Amino acid sequence: EAIKKQQQAIGLSYDWDRQLQSCDEEYYKWNQWMFIKFLEKGLAYKKNAFVNWCPDCTTVLANEQVIDGMCWRHDKTEVEQKPLEQWYLKITQYAEELLKDIEKLDHWPERVKTMQKNWIGKSHGTLINFDIVNEEGTKVDQISTFTTRPDTIYGVTYLVLAAEHPLVKSLSKGTKYEKEVNNFLKVVNAESLIERTAEGKEKHGVFLGHYILNPVDGKKYPLWTANYALMDYGSGAVMAVPSHDQRDFEFAKKYNLPLKVVINPKDGGELKVDMMPRAFVDEGILSNSEQFNGMDNKVAIQKITTYLEENKWGEGTINYKLRDWLISRQRYWGTPIPIIYCDDCGMVPEKLENLPVKLPTDAKFTGKGNPLESSSSFVNCKCPKCGKDAKRETDTMDTFIDSSWYFLRYTDNHNQDLPFSKEAIEYWLPVDQYIGGVEHAILHLLYARFFTKATRDLGLHNIDEPFKRLLTQGMVIKDGAKMSKSLGNVVEPRVIIDEYGPDTARHFILFAALPEKELDWSDTGVGASYKHIMKYWNLATAEHVNLRTDILSSYDKYIQSKVQRTIQIVSAHVENFRLSLALATTIEFVNTLNRYVEKSAHKTVLNDSIKAITLLFNPFIPHTAEEVWERIGEKGFVNQQKWPEADTSLIDEKSEAAFELREDLASDIRTVMQLVKVEKPSSIKLIVAPHWKYEFIAFFKEQLEITRNPGEIIKATMAKDEFKRYGQDVTKLIPALAKDQSRIPQILLSHDEELARINEATAHLQEVFGCKIVVEEAENSKEAKAKSAMPSKPGILLA
Repeated sequence: EAIKKQQQAIGLSYDWDRQLQSCDEEYYKWNQWMFIKFLEKGLAYKKNAFVNWCPDCTTVLANEQVIDGMCWRHDKTEVEQKPLEQWYLKITQYAEELLKDIEKLDHWPERVKTMQKNWIGKSHGTLINFDIVNEEGTKVDQISTFTTRPDTIYGVTYLVLAAEHPLVKSLSKGTKYEKEVNNFLKVVNAESLIERTAEGKEKHGVFLGHYILNPVDGKKYPLWTANYALMDYGSGAVMAVPSHDQRDFEFAKKYNLPLKVVINPKDGGELKVDMMPRAFVDEGILSNSEQFNGMDNKVAIQKITTYLEENKWGEGTINYKLRDWLISRQRYWGTPIPIIYCDDCGMVPEKLENLPVKLPTDAKFTGKGNPLESSSSFVNCKCPKCGKDAKRETDTMDTFIDSSWYFLRYTDNHNQDLPFSKEAIEYWLPVDQYIGGVEHAILHLLYARFFTKATRDLGLHNIDEPFKRLLTQGMVIKDGAKMSKSLGNVVEPRVIIDEYGPDTARHFILFAALPEKELDWSDTGVGASYKHIMKYWNLATAEHVNLRTDILSSYDKYIQSKVQRTIQIVSAHVENFRLSLALATTIEFVNTLNRYVEKSAHKTVLNDSIKAITLLFNPFIPHTAEEVWERIGEKGFVNQQKWPEADTSLIDEKSEAAFELREDLASDIRTVMQLVKVEKPSSIKLIVAPHWKYEFIAFFKEQLEITRNPGEIIKATMAKDEFKRYGQDVTKLIPALAKDQSRIPQILLSHDEELARINEATAHLQEVFGCKIVVEEAENSKEAKAKSAMPSKPGILLA
């Protein structure tokens, strides 16, 4: 309620009738409804498997919730591996569609699309069958292993099973290796998946007392289990080729396992296993590979796969890194999984008419175990099938279930018969613009895409993708740390609103940084935003006297051109969510109008300009804009007006630049005269900046569209050959320009155009200052001031 009041006070325009809470039973009822529908369709199932276990949460975590081996909620807590029977959603059934449809997401950030592609992890490879034999050579089983490198099949010198593979225990049971294997499994189970696969992590394993037969050469090679093999990849078995895989190389060296070279460099060199400092992983020419010797290894991949298929030793296949979504959680918060266990009927879903299965109010919270197990009123129930005594499932759903479809419910949140109607979804979706943190690029967005496709296949709608456009917003930083309630460093909006009004808070947030960048909170920045608003307010509401109504002068036409171009620029920035740049452009035009009013302004031009600027300011500072709209005599509400469209016939950029250059020169000369205390100079020398600075400013403006970080801009600039020789100047200029962007010309003339315009302005300047005006180019000048000359800001010397 407090947050809702803050959002209303700051003027956020939400449709509060669509508000919902995922912890409300009327919401999570539909989580349960969809779970049962998924179960009926085969998309929900239960299996026993090793899971990521957080001892602090006392619950399981999905792979996506394990960050660098730690719990995503407890970044100092190592995640353990634990065997449990758990509920899963079959997201892998949609792996190919989830991957393919990324190409439809034209308005998503490329890095988010790349992250999703990498997480799905499609790879083309070959499934190869190996017979397992005992020490006497008798076949006891068979194992298949997935590899993307069938070209190295002749280089296999051992095979590794993941510690979780069921064959590890069954093969070692009752043998002299059993004790060593079990001790190894205890060690591996204490390691996280991230640790086991980390670069540089020491590889360790044990021999299983069995061997595999390589189908292509019929030879026997040892079978091991190792910590670097994962059950979740391929079939949980890895064919080891230590000469051509670095992990295998390190493992083989540690345990004195043989190496066999089957690929040599393309330059004709021949590798010797006893002289290899590391695995050779580059492309090359096959050797020691029977009929494939001399073949390029890339060509051999398909040739060998075909050979394996012809002999029924293997087949080409596709593998995905994506695993099914583990949704079981052993904690109170989360939707109860609507499953009942009956001694007679087995596992039975709750009847749809009995939903929601509500969270109990008598659960005991001890900090250990699942609180739902402590509630007998919850656990003990009747079988929906036979009516006999039964037990209810005590696992709850991962709370990412809630956020995986809430946007669908927003469209029809009062529907009592279905989670949403087909008509509502097809009217509102896909979402036109979705905004969220990049930290949800995998966790939330992948699940939301899956839910959209799965509910489509339940016949609930016809939408393939939920979000048309995606903007990943940056964090707010205060005192060097992320602003968050948990850290207690949140700025209370009411404090700003009480002192400055809500528009100042809005203005600062939008002006301080581009939406996708980090925003450094600054109390002085808030004050600066207030001053910007007051400049606009004073300009718009003042009673301007001595306004002209005669024929338009060149200055009036310049203002007309400037306002149309401002509309054009601001519209483009808003369309592309470059909101801070849109505000900066609007603020600059307010400054231009204030200078215009100081001269002899034309009434119609000024009034039209104030009306246009009010329309542009409206989304940013709506309360102030509404007040101004009324005071300037306009009817209705400004927020109901049409967004202004630029009249391009009135835009003359070159004349704007020339006019501003002339006016700025006169102003700058006066400033220099005051500084050096010269009332009447005998001559004034203007030094035009060197050519390279014009190219530099053009590039700098392009970089500002991407980032406002001076370090990033310096790096990008110094990567350009044309600026490297001016490195010392560049590294000084960039931080100064980033800090004070008023020094950057809005319209950048070329060196030659500016030189011509300054020469044209000399007659006007001679008349204003009553002395000779001399123009020099920096490259030809011996004056020290030439070094400081910038585009639109020539060096000024008085005599």
